[in-house]
Amino acid sequence: MSKSGTLDLASGLGGKIDKEEVKSAVDEYEKYHGYYGGKEEARKSNYTDMVNKYYDLATSFYEYGWGESFHFAHRWNGESLRESIKRHEHFLALQLGLKPGMKVLDVGCGIGGPLREIARFSSTSVTGLNNNEYQITRGKELNRLAGVSGTCDFVKADFMKMPFVDNTFDAVYAIEATCHAPDPVGCYKEIYRVLKPGQCFAVYEWCITDHYDPNNATHKRIKDEIELGNGLPDIRSTRQCLQAVKDAGFEVVWDKDLAEDSPLPWYLPLDPSRFSLSSFRLTSVGRMVTRTMVKALEYVGLAPQGSQRVSNFLEKAAEGLVEGGKKEIFTPMYFFLARKPE
Repeated sequence: MSKSGTLDLASGLGGKIDKEEVKSAVDEYEKYHGYYGGKEEARKSNYTDMVNKYYDLATSFYEYGWGESFHFAHRWNGESLRESIKRHEHFLALQLGLKPGMKVLDVGCGIGGPLREIARFSSTSVTGLNNNEYQITRGKELNRLAGVSGTCDFVKADFMKMPFVDNTFDAVYAIEATCHAPDPVGCYKEIYRVLKPGQCFAVYEWCITDHYDPNNATHKRIKDEIELGNGLPDIRSTRQCLQAVKDAGFEVVWDKDLAEDSPLPWYLPLDPSRFSLSSFRLTSVGRMVTRTMVKALEYVGLAPQGSQRVSNFLEKAAEGLVEGGKKEIFTPMYFFLARKPE
């Protein structure tokens, strides 16, 4: 059901941005980031524009390479990437104690891969919150093809200002999404507001670890690369995220960086030193093929001008993620389970 071919990739490049305006959108997006001299304040004050441009530009690349679930996973030996991604989503559902009939919110749902998997796994109704029109359009089509339109839906909105009344949901989760929030406390407060008392919020956060040194030029470069290639205003520390959820009013049940005891490194799919047929498009060879293909598509006019530059900053992100993982200064799976008091 995901984009599986060259023409599928080309047709989605640019998302909802007019094809003639993709190049200027890339120009504007790049200027936000420290890698090109941009400032954190500008990224935070314009986060809606920045993140929307990012996902319009990058979603087709993600779907082409990763499938429907755009996230990393704790991974066991002998386990495929796809199996680990599903288990990572099931783990979240189990931690939340999801039961048939519960009403669940997915904050920053992408095109809804986790939403569909969790809904089917737990027999719950899941609403995906997303501020990107292109991803919602794709998600609705994928829901239809999967036969889950009756239990899964999407709402277009900013997760800093959710259009739900207080105490609406039985559970809330976010998978590598609230890292886009300009203010974690404000984001978590909105989640707290729409969650019913006594119920739980679970999240996988992108964070810098205690090994990160802001005065280390290499560490700073890696952080800039990850922010550029992933549409982030800033990467917060695990300590900052934990304090933020407490400041929002939650009681923390437990927290852990799940990357610390993953038998296989979370960044393995992007590691240039490995080769895999099952996830070939994510390998260095596969990414080189994609890069060459996008260059050709742009040259003959099937892909909009600027597509190759999007491919390039996603490549830069992959390099930063692998280097950040190997140096243990970055994690995409700082997990915490928090409860809203009765």
